[in-house]
Parts: sequence; C-alpha cells; structure tokens
Amino acid sequence: MFNMPPITKNLIIINAIFYFGAVVGVRWGVDLNDILGLHYFMASDFHLYQLFTYMFAHANLTHLAFNMFTLWMFGRTMERTWGPRRFLAFYIICGLGAGLTQEVAQTGSFLVAGLNHYEQVNAGGVLMSMPEYLNAWTTVGASGAIYGLLLAFGVTYSNEYIMLLIPPIPMKAKYMILLFIAFELFSGFYSGGDGVAHFAHLGGMLFGWLVLRHWRRQERKATTGFTTWEEYTPKTTQSYGERLRSWLRDKFGGNRTPGNRSRDSFHDRGDDYDFNRRRHTEQEEIDRILEKVKRSGYDSLTEEEKKRLFNASQKK
Repeated sequence: MFNMPPITKNLIIINAIFYFGAVVGVRWGVDLNDILGLHYFMASDFHLYQLFTYMFAHANLTHLAFNMFTLWMFGRTMERTWGPRRFLAFYIICGLGAGLTQEVAQTGSFLVAGLNHYEQVNAGGVLMSMPEYLNAWTTVGASGAIYGLLLAFGVTYSNEYIMLLIPPIPMKAKYMILLFIAFELFSGFYSGGDGVAHFAHLGGMLFGWLVLRHWRRQERKATTGFTTWEEYTPKTTQSYGERLRSWLRDKFGGNRTPGNRSRDSFHDRGDDYDFNRRRHTEQEEIDRILEKVKRSGYDSLTEEEKKRLFNASQKK
C-alpha cells in the first residue's frame, strides 16, 4: 500500500471512505448511493454532479473490492508510466465518458421499450409510476474509469502477459482487451437486465481510446511537427515505408556530400571514409526504426528511438 503511486493509492482510499460512509448513512436513514449515484437524466433525482460522484459509490463490498483490486493492479503501472497528473486526468475523463455512454444507452432502452407511452410500469411484480421507475435507474461504481485503464494498459503494454482469474490462464494484454470488448458488447445486448452497466464499461474504453489517440497526435506533433506520418511526404504511388524513408533521407542525408562537412553537425569531423561509414551505419539504424514504425506503429518505439527519429528529422 505504501509503495503505490499517490493517485492510485488515494483513489482507493477515497472509494473505501465513500463506501463505508454509505454503510453508516443507511443506519441514519440517508441513502448516499441514491444521492451520489448517476440517475437517468429524465428522472427527477438526476443532478449534473452525479456524472462525477457516481464513480466513487459502490453497490456492495464485493463490487468495491473487485474494482479496487483492478485499479491497484493496472492503475499503479499506468500512473508510473504517465505521471500522476496525466493519470488522474485520464481516469476522470474515462469515468465521465462512461457515465455519458450509460445515459445514451438508457435513452435507447427507454425509446425501444416505448416507455414514453406508459404512466406505470410493472417492475418485477411491483407496479411503479413512471417517475419512480426512472429514478430507480441508478448507476454506481468506478468500473467505467477502470475499464479505460484496462484499455490503456492493453495498448501501452500490448505484449505483456496477464494471468486471468476466470479462467486462470496467461494471455497477452492486447488479446485480453479484445476479449473484454467482445464480452461487454455481447452482454450489453443480450444479458437482459443483469444489473451490470455493460455500456458504461464500453464507454470508458471508448473515451480512453479517444484520449490516447489525442495524446499520440500531440506527441507526434511535438516530436516531428506533423500529426500523422502521411503528412511527411506528398501522396505518391510509393508504399508507406518507402515514403517515410524518402522523407527522412531528404531531411538529413539527401543534399550533403562527404566533403561539405561545415554544414553537417550530425557527424564528427573524421576523414571521408569514417564519415561515410558512420553515415551508412546511422542510415541503417533509421531504416530499422522506420521498419518498426511500419510494423508496430509509432508508439512501439523506445524513447531513444523516438529521439533518434526526431534528431534525424531536424537535419536540413
């Protein structure tokens, strides 16, 4: 617990405090889950702040324990990868996105079931007025934000092996994410009211993916001056890898000659033979990095490889 990064640790503590506060509140006749949980926006109990507070309310101890275990398992890794500020921003955005997605899903259920034509609804043998029924549509839990973290881990550490709980088999993170997405999609459409907000889980993953995509574009812009690799060269009949190589060679190698050393700060001032040998070695390294980009994407590069690519792009 003491070795956890600060945001992950504090999120776990805050969620635990909210849960035990709700347990105590029930004894005093106060239902914190009803106050903090996310109600359907057409319900009278809906408040805008619930899009944030629902992330810290949980239905029961098992719900809390499972979510906090998953947060501990994946959150500490992603916080150490990103740093506390980016990690917290990602967590909150995924949670908000999950809540919004759940509202959209509930609207779909409302319209498909034709509930706008009813004044009363038979809910499990209990006859409820429509306002009472809609107020019962309450979503609680940190699952949406945590599913966003699962996606982030699967994208960032795609080839890391994870030991699943059920079944207890090792699986690469990228396949685990695909399995979760498939399961949530199937359950969202066919589970038939199992009490789990499957579309909120998917919403957390969707918004997580959008945030990661935005950050990736920002990083490419800061590193290369372009947001996509296709902007590096004009559209031609060359393949993707050939255009990258052509652009990079033009940037730092195409207009130089071994004798024109005054314009080249990339190499030591050795003799022509050493100069050409070093250039050839460096070009091979750049080609290797470009092949890696073509095969696995820009995000698969190490910081050193990104730095090499950036330095090469700045040479004119």
